[in-house]
Amino acid sequence: MTLLLLAVCAAVVLAPLALAAGGRLHTRSRRDSALAIHRAQLAELDRDLAEGRIAPAEHGNAVLEVQRRLLAAAASPDASPLGAARGPLWATLAGVPVLALGLYLLDGHPFLPGAPLAARLAAAGQERADAATLIAMLRERLATLDPNSEVARQGYVLLGNAEDGEGHLPEAAQAWRQALRIRFDPGLAALTAEAQTRLEGKVSPDSADLFRRALAAAPPDAPWRTLVEQRLAGAGG
Repeated sequence: MTLLLLAVCAAVVLAPLALAAGGRLHTRSRRDSALAIHRAQLAELDRDLAEGRIAPAEHGNAVLEVQRRLLAAAASPDASPLGAARGPLWATLAGVPVLALGLYLLDGHPFLPGAPLAARLAAAGQERADAATLIAMLRERLATLDPNSEVARQGYVLLGNAEDGEGHLPEAAQAWRQALRIRFDPGLAALTAEAQTRLEGKVSPDSADLFRRALAAAPPDAPWRTLVEQRLAGAGG
């Protein structure tokens, strides 16, 4: 179906060019153009004489010169035969579809099955339902764990990541703070402070404290160090 659609589009786009190549071309050769210009010059000289803009003697001399050029142009060979003018058109008609097909086949997949909108919406809804189920299971599991254990800390990190993936930033920040309460981690602290900053629209004192602690505990090559420094500089400290 995709290849058929591409063929129809190519035919529609190239149809005017095909009509021009198949029909009679009305292009002028260089000789025809020169003859037309010289004839127009003769007519202009006659008008100038009739309106008194040039003297009869000047008119006669100018007419002789234009007639000489007219005879020379008429005797010159025609350098633009009709077949040569049609050649590039036929080459374009043949080359464009072949080139387009070749480029498409490099990365295109014309035989992949369709993806109707209803099916995509259903799949997205199922993904959201699966994520909600996972979050609920994590919360139930955390309720049974020692709140100060390393297992609980890892569970809160996973819960925060899952909430953040669903766009639930307040719940994500809360889960990450629970993980930080069990054991401090500079990367998680920077992530939590950034989430709080996005929620509040500014760097609060609590977020600034987390940013500073993260900088103090992080290695010099931490990838988020520059962003944290900019946040603190924007907050005045």
